[in-house]
Amino acid sequence: MKTRTLLRLSGSGLRTFLSRGKRPLVASIILTERCNLACRHCAVHDTNGVLYPYMSVRADMQTLLDKGVRILFFYGGEPWLWHDAGKTLSDLVREAKSMGFLLVNVVTNGTIDLDLPEADLILVSVDGTREHHNLIRGSSYDRVLANLRNAPARNICLYMAINKLNQVDLEAVSRLARDLPKVKAVSFNFHTPYPGTEELALSAAEKRDCCDRLTLLLEDGCPILNLRSVFPYLVANNWPRPCRQCIIMENGRSWTCGRCIDIPGLCETCGFFFAAEYSLLFSGRPRIVWDFARSYLRWL
Repeated sequence: MKTRTLLRLSGSGLRTFLSRGKRPLVASIILTERCNLACRHCAVHDTNGVLYPYMSVRADMQTLLDKGVRILFFYGGEPWLWHDAGKTLSDLVREAKSMGFLLVNVVTNGTIDLDLPEADLILVSVDGTREHHNLIRGSSYDRVLANLRNAPARNICLYMAINKLNQVDLEAVSRLARDLPKVKAVSFNFHTPYPGTEELALSAAEKRDCCDRLTLLLEDGCPILNLRSVFPYLVANNWPRPCRQCIIMENGRSWTCGRCIDIPGLCETCGFFFAAEYSLLFSGRPRIVWDFARSYLRWL
């Protein structure tokens, strides 16, 4: 991360902190729910198949910028499938940067060539070893690994949702992130049990075991982009929510933290490490602030 970008992000973060966490800093825009996979843990695959119009996406970007958001993620579905009015995902990333977003990132299943050097970070889903990844995502592991090895820029972070099927693979995915030259780090989440996927959710004991193992991997020097200081809150499930520093937008509609806030009871079982980390970070806990600064400066 460039020093100038870091300083500007620090200023935006300070404004969010002084607003007592009410000013958003991070947002995601859902470009489409169209996807070329049908993952076992996903509750929104191809629910409408629409590619949202460029002008709607552009309006969402402006709305978020005006609210103070400076870190932007593009999501799907599969965002690499998005196109409209002669525009592609690459055009959106460049435009977001020109508008004033300081970091522009993309979350993808990694099955399409990862040729997007304009993005600050590409988060690629790798949900375990070949056996478990393919059990969850269909036969796509080898294609994703080939794209990771052939990526033109070192702007990639692996992204794994830990569930009943793949919880044994934390070590394998962490070491994969360490060993692939184009990958900066890996970020983990626990499975959030959307309706129809409840059987994949981990118990409290399983979450504790995963956090203990992630702690050992961090001590071993694996590039894990999660905050060790937040693990106890995740295990106890007692972090403040919703995360008011984060916004989701989809075709003009917005949600604080995530769309799961509309589903009764789901917010209380959320598994997103990122939401817990940001909620706790902006509540001013010194240990978490230090852990955040150290981890992000080291790996990104």
